[in-house]
Amino acid sequence: MAVPDHLKSAFDALPDAPGVYIYKDAEEHDIYVGKALSLRKRVRQYFDDKRPFDLKTADLVSRIQHIDFIECRSEVEAFLLENRLIKDLQPRFNMRAKSDVNFPVVEITDEEFPRILVTRDRGNKNSKYYGPFVSASWLRVALQILQRVFKYRTCNLDIKEADPRNRFFRPCLEYHIGRCKAPCAGLQTVDDYKADLRRLTLFLQGRSSDVEKDLEREMKLASKEHRFEEAAGLRDSLKALQSLRNRGSLSDEMEPGVLHIDPKEGVSQLHEILKTHAPPRRIEGIDIAHLQGNETVGSLVSFVDGLPSRERYRRFRIKTVAGVDDFASVREIVSRRYGRLLREGSPLPDLILIDGGLGQLHAAQQALRTLQTEPAEPAGMQIDEEAVPLTGEISPSDEAIFVPAPQPAPGSMQMPYLASLAKKEEIIHTLDHPEGIKLPRRSPALRMLQYVRDEAHRFARHYHHILRRKRVLDE
Repeated sequence: MAVPDHLKSAFDALPDAPGVYIYKDAEEHDIYVGKALSLRKRVRQYFDDKRPFDLKTADLVSRIQHIDFIECRSEVEAFLLENRLIKDLQPRFNMRAKSDVNFPVVEITDEEFPRILVTRDRGNKNSKYYGPFVSASWLRVALQILQRVFKYRTCNLDIKEADPRNRFFRPCLEYHIGRCKAPCAGLQTVDDYKADLRRLTLFLQGRSSDVEKDLEREMKLASKEHRFEEAAGLRDSLKALQSLRNRGSLSDEMEPGVLHIDPKEGVSQLHEILKTHAPPRRIEGIDIAHLQGNETVGSLVSFVDGLPSRERYRRFRIKTVAGVDDFASVREIVSRRYGRLLREGSPLPDLILIDGGLGQLHAAQQALRTLQTEPAEPAGMQIDEEAVPLTGEISPSDEAIFVPAPQPAPGSMQMPYLASLAKKEEIIHTLDHPEGIKLPRRSPALRMLQYVRDEAHRFARHYHHILRRKRVLDE
């Protein structure tokens, strides 16, 4: 079905940008509201002759006489706006989303340091609620993305600002990965926490431009008053919020070849299947890349709650292995990476995934056992992994970083859970199941591991290509 003549002008006005589209009938009644990462591409699909439609969609298309749209900065914002409009306009073809009953809402609790929850129960009269929304799973993904900006807590602790015990409390993983400012340990005041929370509520109300202006104003004031650390934090929050315009999508956290899943569902199922002591909230994936033994490099990618934490990606130029020896290369990466974390007293991941089979798995096991029983290097200075800029060519700052090496006590390390996953057969090998675990292709747990493995492979190949190109240019 080609675009009808009476809709061509409206269709031509649609931007190739995120937003919400509204279909109207001949009497200007709102009959359908939808969201899109690209308004132009999504609306085009409704008038594609080759696209099969069910009876309901065909009926909808036959009634469309007018098209309105609201452009948004990101798919996250479009997702929130779509749900508000469906509740306000009650379009006849949005049948499953018109009622508030049993649909999820965002709850902000009435506490000194309020929590942000996804719930279907509005029984707490002291809480504030935003929504409702259509999908609980995608709402959780959206809030994970927004937490990177607004840094609200996700724990269930009863936190009081004046509690003297706070100074003895050890912050959790959320603090170490920069998604919470650790009010539990007395590292954030109530006023600062509620300022971040106020910005989140403005965003949930669709006022993202107000939030950006607020952040920019406070950043300039902090800089003028020589509060440079605070200004830098506000600058980072502003950049993260602005980046949602281009990459803050509900779907851009998934690789194209990976079936879209709820990341938390994948993490939860991994916990059940692998029998880990706790859900593997932090997963690190390792891969090796080389060309006939030349320019051997390694990559390490980091995932938190099923989503990539790209600022914690690391890359390695293999230094102690000659020729093709993936097992020795894996041992080197594991020794360098986790030796450094031990010396710094930094948290270890819950699960380490190696791209490969049993050989690579046992190589990683040997390296971890060595770190458990002996100091990794003589005291002094230690060669460690390379911090990674995600774009651009390598520079002298990308070479090995030298850091002081205080030694951990032998036996003080609790070994992360180890697993490997090779391509083709897609069998998961662990130390508890060396024979392998075969999961259904659509299993969220398998899809989660595939996502980590494929991202590590992509990142290793990217670094390898940079080194090859640099070598060719030098020659």
